Amino acid sequence: MKSPTKLHAIATIGLVAAVAALGLAASSPVGTASPAPAAAPQAAKPKIGVSIPAADHGWTAGVVWWAKECAKLHPDVDFTIATAESPEKQIEQIEALMAQKVDGLVILATESAPITPIAEEAHNRGILIVNVDRGFLKPVADIFIEGDNKAFGRKSAEFMVQKLGGKGKAKGDIIVLEGIPCTVNTDRVTAAMEVFKTEPGIKVVGQQAANWNRQKALEVTETMLAKNPKVTAIWASDDDMALGAEQALAEKGIEGVWILGGAGMKDIIKRVMDKDPMYPADITYPPSMIATGMEMAAGVLKGGKKKEKLPYMPRHLMIDVDLVTPANAKDFYFPASVY
Repeated sequence: MKSPTKLHAIATIGLVAAVAALGLAASSPVGTASPAPAAAPQAAKPKIGVSIPAADHGWTAGVVWWAKECAKLHPDVDFTIATAESPEKQIEQIEALMAQKVDGLVILATESAPITPIAEEAHNRGILIVNVDRGFLKPVADIFIEGDNKAFGRKSAEFMVQKLGGKGKAKGDIIVLEGIPCTVNTDRVTAAMEVFKTEPGIKVVGQQAANWNRQKALEVTETMLAKNPKVTAIWASDDDMALGAEQALAEKGIEGVWILGGAGMKDIIKRVMDKDPMYPADITYPPSMIATGMEMAAGVLKGGKKKEKLPYMPRHLMIDVDLVTPANAKDFYFPASVY
């Protein structure tokens, strides 16, 4: 039979070993130091899908470029950028991103109506939704970022009225080119037409969608010019469409018509700066807004505190647009830009 002293020693040794095995801090009879506390586990990288239209014209090419540049700045975020040529393709891509269990989606819709249901489904699954530019038809986005398209339409139309003789005295036959069916186009065209309708001397002799596409604008403008060859000016609402309209005028040998586009393409801004009579002005609409959306999504999702951070974020962020004239064009000319 072992003595009580030996039994106590064996029990003490067993207890110390058990405590050590559990990784707990234990005091040692010889005063050994306690082990350093384990480091807190690192939060997983947030996964964010960026769903945008393919670079089928200058402005969307700018969107793609800005998205890629923004992603480079965030090695601590798992960004996946997907570009789509059609609403059907974009829906497929968003479904694939949801299957990958993304934490957030930054969506610039190819068209507003068909993309709204899939965005709503993602929202209902608890995925952060940042909607950029072309708004959804239902309030399913956590954050909505857009340019001021009503101001875009109003400012461009007011400039056209002024150049055609001034308020109450403006005269001229004009052609209106519309973009892709979406909230952006609706806001621009509605605001511009409200201005034109107050001027009895201005007649809109042609109005048709050219989908913000240069080739489509060429074809549409040719058709409208065949019916109304004596137009004074063209409200193009987009710089790619403006270039298509310019080509149509050249091919028909029509001179003296000026064009007002929009979105701030560097080639058009340079022509405004150089006082080209065909482009007396332009309206800004920065494609960099996609990067703004990505930055906001990353800010909300980093650290795994979406619920705590969202109350501090704006639900609706509107970016102002500027009228570009020869007097200020140098402030909006960026020759190194992709757009």
